[in-house]
Amino acid sequence: ESKSQMKLIDKIDEKYKISIKEKDSNSINTLRLIRSAVKDKLISLRGKQDNLSDGEILSILQNLIKQRKDSIDAFNKANRQDLIDKEEAEIAVIEYFLPKQKNESETKAIVDDIIKKNNFSSIKDMGKLMNIIKSEYLGEIDMGVAGKIAKNSLGQ
Repeated sequence: ESKSQMKLIDKIDEKYKISIKEKDSNSINTLRLIRSAVKDKLISLRGKQDNLSDGEILSILQNLIKQRKDSIDAFNKANRQDLIDKEEAEIAVIEYFLPKQKNESETKAIVDDIIKKNNFSSIKDMGKLMNIIKSEYLGEIDMGVAGKIAKNSLGQ
């Protein structure tokens, strides 16, 4: 099975085993966090599913990154560089599993293209727009950034 064909959860488990062998405590702790977030999600589904899809796991990973970024904002205000460094190190471990992220200008081009193709014209189309982005670019686009761009583009 080639690396790209592996399921995301298997890649996470493999990376976890390697981190333990390498005694990389930051990776071990961050990967434990990812694995427990995945388990929590499965538990919350109460046995309706045995496994999560890669898309569902990507969504969890993006939430974990968003939480870290929110923490960094708070630590910035408190002038805690030590804690900022720890959060950034965790983000680096989590991002390893995400597809390459689109930057702001790429995101803007995608949002504008979807608006044009679908003739979206008002803020009422925001939900439809965000659903298209979520289904077509899962894990590649920061939904917070996409939301701001969409608001600006549709709010005119």
